[in-house]
Amino acid sequence: MMGSSEVAMHALSGAVPARFSPNLFANAPHVAIPYKARGKYRRKSHALSASCSTSRMRNGCLRDYGFRNMNNRLLSLKCKCQRAESTSGDASKTWFTEPVSKADQILGELNGQKVVDFENGSVIMLNDGSVNQSSEKTRGNSVEDEAWRLLQESVVYYCGTPVGTIAAKDPSDSGSSVLNYDQVFIRDFIPSGMAFLLMGEYEIVRNFILHTLQLQSWEKTMDCHSPGQGLMPASFKVRTVPLDGDDSATEEVLDPDFGEAAIGRVAPVDSGLWWIILLRAYGKCSGDLSVQERIDVQTGIKMILKLCLADGFDMFPTLLVTDGSCMIDRRMGIHGHPLEIQALFYSALVCAREMLAPEDGSADLIRALNNRLIALSFHIREYYWVDKRKLNEIYRYKTEEYSYDAVNKFNIYPDQISPWLVEWMPEKGGYFIGNLQPAHMDFRFFSLGNLWSIVSSLATTHQSLAILDLIEAKWSDLVADMPFKICYPALEGQEWQIITGSDPKNTPWSYHNGGSWPTLLWQLTVACIKMNRPEIAARAIEAAEKRIAADRWPEYYDTKRARFIGKQARLYQTWSIAGFLVAKLLLKNPDAARNIWNDEDADIVNALNIIVDSNPRKRGRKVLKKTYII
Repeated sequence: MMGSSEVAMHALSGAVPARFSPNLFANAPHVAIPYKARGKYRRKSHALSASCSTSRMRNGCLRDYGFRNMNNRLLSLKCKCQRAESTSGDASKTWFTEPVSKADQILGELNGQKVVDFENGSVIMLNDGSVNQSSEKTRGNSVEDEAWRLLQESVVYYCGTPVGTIAAKDPSDSGSSVLNYDQVFIRDFIPSGMAFLLMGEYEIVRNFILHTLQLQSWEKTMDCHSPGQGLMPASFKVRTVPLDGDDSATEEVLDPDFGEAAIGRVAPVDSGLWWIILLRAYGKCSGDLSVQERIDVQTGIKMILKLCLADGFDMFPTLLVTDGSCMIDRRMGIHGHPLEIQALFYSALVCAREMLAPEDGSADLIRALNNRLIALSFHIREYYWVDKRKLNEIYRYKTEEYSYDAVNKFNIYPDQISPWLVEWMPEKGGYFIGNLQPAHMDFRFFSLGNLWSIVSSLATTHQSLAILDLIEAKWSDLVADMPFKICYPALEGQEWQIITGSDPKNTPWSYHNGGSWPTLLWQLTVACIKMNRPEIAARAIEAAEKRIAADRWPEYYDTKRARFIGKQARLYQTWSIAGFLVAKLLLKNPDAARNIWNDEDADIVNALNIIVDSNPRKRGRKVLKKTYII
């Protein structure tokens, strides 16, 4: 198969400032930062922990990639270190400018003035008491109003600037019960970031992208405890710590977690993939391409790609990962090649190819990227797909087949087909299975992987429509009283005991084991809009809207029909709030979803047609061209 994809490669061809909505963060606690507080990027846990200095404000806040000087009066209130220059260093090409002459107008925000827009580098102010435009965008619906307010309250500040949102902000939590829900998780911030982008609030997303880039591991692995070069952290936390040698001063530190503090100590595979996806969405929504064109950002993209495209013992084009390395971050038997990671991997490759600057140093990487895209597309579409026809084919598989023209290439035993699947598979519809390994198929339906296969165009048009058909046909199982079931069915009985180790949190129909997660609403909405079936998403959102605010925005729901709030679910979970908000915003403005999904690539389609036309099942041993050593 890999040989076919290489042959198919012959089919392949070898910053404007954004207009801003009103300042969402006008009430940020900038003046609360101690004037003597300072910081630096320092090494911690084999990674770079970021810290920011406000003692250096008078000279401008400096960082490795350079920052422009600010007016002293502004800097005494707010550190601007996230507003970085473009790679050219030309101040006229920065994201937006704040002329010194406008300082009093900006500070007027504290006196009740409203920032309405940024235009041509100037700040347009209104003094007539009119409400700002971004707040108006959600007026008229109390649930949306509450979601937007809660999302604003979840914002985390670093040096007085917004850099992300915490995982949950439950007022009833205190002390040790907070656990790590007060951190900014990369995967959790994605729906928050999408919500801010749709509302025209680009600053926080830009800051998040650049600061998490600074936390990326730039070290090569020196021993088994060091993160691989290019690895993105699972999360980070803003900590205020005393400054050595000065009892009256403190520094703010960005403390990353690469999995060394996570349950199971598993490194996150999806963080870097989500980071690339959000970077592209930021450029699409804001029109600001200067961020993705920066040298440090281009380097960060390449490091993630090299980490994912590295050669190993695995012979498949899919990404080999351990159990618990994605959204399902506990032991659930998804080790190997889980669908969720493959869909995100494909999407990140497509997004990266779109953003990579054409240069001589990128030629080999782009060639490897194109090769992987073709092989990955073929592999997932051919071997992960199951519908009634495919199920009947597997049911009649012969085993222990040798030779190159074997039909049952992975030696799947037909007895693996579970009775539940025979009864559950509808006449119309299909889906991608959760996992494929030699002699083993995981037939569970995993929602994020299937939905993102539609969004990323990893699935064909026919397959995408079939997945939505299945969701409609199995509505009571996958949606029920609260969208959306993370996987179906749940592991139960002895199977649950063996695979999860009798995990007390992953009991059947709870948490990752068949629980329902409202945050999946936004992926469902993007997928439905892309396939021109928004009524499916609208029906799911209507079901969620009846309860989610009254239930105080839980992290997840339990039971087969999602009737109960999760027994250990955090309330006021930020990505539940943001996922609902994004879904509602996209239904109101479906065209905005184009900035999130990936269109089907004509070159990949052409290359896959070549593979199919070559009829690999009937092909004999590949005849290699004679080689010569010169």
